[in-house]
Amino acid sequence: MARRMTLEGAKVKAVCEIMPYSSGLKRNVVQCLNDFDIPLYLSHTITKIHGKDRVSGVTISKVDQNKRPIPNTDLYFDCDTILFSVGLIPENELSIDLGVPLSQKTKGAIVYQDRQTLVEGVFACGNVLHVHDLVDFVLEEASLAGESASNYVKYGAIARNSIDCVNGKNIGYVLPQKIDKNISGDVKVYFRVTNEFRNSKIVCENNGRVIKEKTKKVALPGEMEYMILTEKDLKSVDGEISFSLEERG
Repeated sequence: MARRMTLEGAKVKAVCEIMPYSSGLKRNVVQCLNDFDIPLYLSHTITKIHGKDRVSGVTISKVDQNKRPIPNTDLYFDCDTILFSVGLIPENELSIDLGVPLSQKTKGAIVYQDRQTLVEGVFACGNVLHVHDLVDFVLEEASLAGESASNYVKYGAIARNSIDCVNGKNIGYVLPQKIDKNISGDVKVYFRVTNEFRNSKIVCENNGRVIKEKTKKVALPGEMEYMILTEKDLKSVDGEISFSLEERG
């Protein structure tokens, strides 16, 4: 929106983000803010909006680790317009009407690796499950859900022997939340980190045993991460698997 407003002739004076990192893709910060010389104020929030009949200015302040404004850090901008971004959450009305159990972490349906929900014959994909960064991920997930729904119509329900996937340290959520242990083929598990990390290691464990790990130079909350688990990886699992991020220093 900052870029669009600029292209339409407005002078965008600042983008204010309460978190200490951008919640959007890094390339969007570069292409939409840096390329247009629009300042990004991280760890800042609006503390006062000025004006009576219409906006005449805004005051922002730096926030501490608990997102509380820090005294004597005020910045004032003359302006006539303020745009608010409040984020996205999955649309759950249909899921709720069908009695589909929801995840408290993603706010979307709990699903198996084939994107079937815990209600037999009901499949979910895309932003109804969790917010995606790229349309590529949505298309990939939609193809998987569509093929799975087709197989359900043709062959009926399959027996489930599921493994629970849970988020550990520094991981906000994991999807799918359940994987069939006897599945044939690989499973791509998506997750988001809870903060900005550099030189870290993402680990998938089962009862303290490392199943798979990968290193990351940079991991950001605004960018989806994933790990591919093979059929061999899953057959050796006993109980649940957890995903965590370890800082390497």
